[in-house]
Amino acid sequence: MSSFSVEAPAKVNLTLHVVGKRDDGYHLLDSLVAFAGVGDTLEFSPADTLDLDVTGPTADQIPAEGENIVLKAARLLAEAAGVSRGAAITLVKRLPVAAGIGGGSADAAAALKGLMRLWDVSLPPEALRKLALAIGADVPVCLAGTPMRMMGVGEVLEPAPALPPAWLLLVNPMVPLHTPPVFKARTGPFSEADPLTASPGDAKALAEALAARRNDLTPPAIIIEPVVGEVLAAIAATPDCLLPRMSGSGATCFGLYAGEIQARAAAAQLAATHPAWWVAPAPLLGR
Repeated sequence: MSSFSVEAPAKVNLTLHVVGKRDDGYHLLDSLVAFAGVGDTLEFSPADTLDLDVTGPTADQIPAEGENIVLKAARLLAEAAGVSRGAAITLVKRLPVAAGIGGGSADAAAALKGLMRLWDVSLPPEALRKLALAIGADVPVCLAGTPMRMMGVGEVLEPAPALPPAWLLLVNPMVPLHTPPVFKARTGPFSEADPLTASPGDAKALAEALAARRNDLTPPAIIIEPVVGEVLAAIAATPDCLLPRMSGSGATCFGLYAGEIQARAAAAQLAATHPAWWVAPAPLLGR
């Protein structure tokens, strides 16, 4: 088989309600998850051994110590499918690390997709779902790759209503924000689940539906890294922004715009005023 590539798009939590907590300490979520047309790329080639090379603009953010999540996914898949062959994998890293947009989870999901193709193997859907969850809580939704209502700790997925054409502006202040401390800093009562039940007619209607909901992790994220509040304010101040919001546990935030022209204009404005920030306009992948 010749070389090929698989895209790993950024995961965006359009809403995130913390609805409870399990006895083991893991929080229960109800989240509307979608994907943006920007992300990492994984390239695959046949090989006798399993090797990973990491390149790209944010490659230096990946810790040198510890096993990369792509290799973890590869080894678990090889064990589950009884594969003894290797693979030469190149990860072109563009997304910031520890950024609330599922970069590592998207990479792991793309690794599973690519290696199943390279090795010509498949797993039953339930076995693949369990394997993905064993890699990380966001890997199952990244494996789905379409708008989903994500519940539990990430293991319960339902297709979300189709989302209308819209554009996102993803902005990260280049400050890593790890998930456990954000959950730990969260206070107050749990939220009620409030899933999106109908497809909004356009980007404005989507913004209105999202504005009636929230991301419960935004206040604790701002407590830990006040720059998150600065990012949200900067996005909100751009012309034509329909909604500013944080994704996941941060620190990446997004603005919602009706179209490409508005999103790119906002991107140019923020890139000029905050050159140290990571700024990426991208289409919302609605279905």
